[in-house]
Amino acid sequence: MPWWFWILLWIALVALSLLLHLTLGYRLFRKFMATVHELGDAGQRFGNLPQPQETSDVERAGNTPAPGPAIFASPEQMRHDYVTAKAFRQEVRRRKRVERKAGRGQPQSLHDIEFS
Repeated sequence: MPWWFWILLWIALVALSLLLHLTLGYRLFRKFMATVHELGDAGQRFGNLPQPQETSDVERAGNTPAPGPAIFASPEQMRHDYVTAKAFRQEVRRRKRVERKAGRGQPQSLHDIEFS
């Protein structure tokens, strides 16, 4: 083969490689711009949502305990208060879970059913 054929072959290979890279780069740029546009639309859609009130289960139940003198109370009293509040929160969550499952028509768990 003549020497000029190799030069033409390499020029063609480099040109095709450059064309391929430019095509892939253009497609990547288009996809990136579409993603940015979608993110902007999502920001507009979800930017005006009302902020939910941050209330705990205890506050929703209407039984908010008054802050106590934790520094000066005895450890036994603080442990009792902690265990009592924890049991109250668990009971509130259990009641909500039972109501939610009853509303959906789902079977209740055995440990959620009150035995009276």
